[in-house]
Amino acid sequence: MPLRVWNTLTDRKEEFVPLQTDRVGIYVCGITVYDVSHVGHARFLVAFDAMVRFLRWAGWNVTYVRNWTDVDDKIIRRAAERGEDPRTLADRFIAECREDFQALSVIAADIEPRATDHIPEMQKLIAQLIERGHAYASEGDVYFAVRSYPPYGKLSKRNLDDLLAGARVEPGERKRDPLDFALWKAAKPGEPKSVTWESPWGPGRPGWHIECSAMSQKYLGTTFDAHGGGKDLVFPHHENEIAQSEAASGQPLARFWLHNGFVTIDAEKMSKSLGNFRTIRDLLEHWDGESLRAFLLSTHYRHPINFTEAALADADRRVEYCYESLAKGDAYLRQKKFTGEAQALPESLAEFRAAMDDDFNTADALARVEHLYARLNARIDAKAPAAEVAGLLRTARELSTVLGLSLRAPEEAIRSRRQLAARRKNIDPNWVEERIAARVAARKAKNFSEADRIRDEVKGRGVELRDSPTGTDWRVLL
Repeated sequence: MPLRVWNTLTDRKEEFVPLQTDRVGIYVCGITVYDVSHVGHARFLVAFDAMVRFLRWAGWNVTYVRNWTDVDDKIIRRAAERGEDPRTLADRFIAECREDFQALSVIAADIEPRATDHIPEMQKLIAQLIERGHAYASEGDVYFAVRSYPPYGKLSKRNLDDLLAGARVEPGERKRDPLDFALWKAAKPGEPKSVTWESPWGPGRPGWHIECSAMSQKYLGTTFDAHGGGKDLVFPHHENEIAQSEAASGQPLARFWLHNGFVTIDAEKMSKSLGNFRTIRDLLEHWDGESLRAFLLSTHYRHPINFTEAALADADRRVEYCYESLAKGDAYLRQKKFTGEAQALPESLAEFRAAMDDDFNTADALARVEHLYARLNARIDAKAPAAEVAGLLRTARELSTVLGLSLRAPEEAIRSRRQLAARRKNIDPNWVEERIAARVAARKAKNFSEADRIRDEVKGRGVELRDSPTGTDWRVLL
């Protein structure tokens, strides 16, 4: 079955046919770097990362572009509050965001352009719009004339009359029509020189919308395959991108528009004023990034997702189960001295691909992968032939990797996750290891009542001891 995706532009599911056979160009609007990244950022990062991973696994040659907005009113204000240069602040938060990306197993985009490196391209595009009668200069600002582009509103399905009812002119704006939006902003008194560029219209800086039009078309061409981002960007950001890009070129900007759903926190909109604002960095203090990724993948990317600690804990248990299954499978093959070549299971690969071909349905795909792990455990327990277990193991690993999961060596992952679980429960891992050593000594001395007492003591602190032929392991009880 061919890949079908929901196209926001046409408001229906369509077969995904790229402009060039087996070659796909994707542009995703990135982060405005005035602070650390939050759960809402994690949603779009993981969603589009999974899409790109799948497309490459399925044989597509993908060029993935994800930008950094490193000049913006928010960045300038935040830098002023901290007495810092805006460029320095942006550099620092880009580095912080990249650490979060790594924890979430979000791969780097092929191209990660920064707005401040593309000022000439933006100025050229603005000049084209002025020349074509779609933009005008006004006392150092430049505005896009919305009414000059009749299809305006085609992405968000809004009409100009409704938009005009809610439109207003902000203080300091010099536009002719309340619907018009800024392409270039004149420099304001006191703004740092580092965020001011000379232009034909006077010193200033670009508006937010123009940057993505300039950067996407530079790296992917006038028309490219897919443009993505959060649902909150449909209007006005992506609507404005379409208007300014297509008014300048006379060609479509992107053929498919993909948008991920909103994130709520305990069924409420995430907001600092409500005290429920969750950054990725805060969550990583106590939870494995892979658990957060698994939670986000468990809901279809277009649907809203409600973040709760209980839901994250459930995803954490499932990730732990997968790693323990991989460790169990590896141990089984070592025990059987299996040296053959494992073959992936064609029917499982086909089922997984069918799920992802249905508008990147990671929820369905993840369920199929988890079923594979259950089969793997069942066949090991049934002492199945090593070749069969090896096939299940290889398939589970391959499909997990497509989703960006189970990427680490099982033993390393289990150890790291155990430390985080202990931290959540205020349990000292060293104390647990000491009690295990004491219990081992008691058992060697045939003092089984003492060994049982230690097991109960540790369990009373929320830790389960698990004996096996290779020794005693432990895990934190939820």
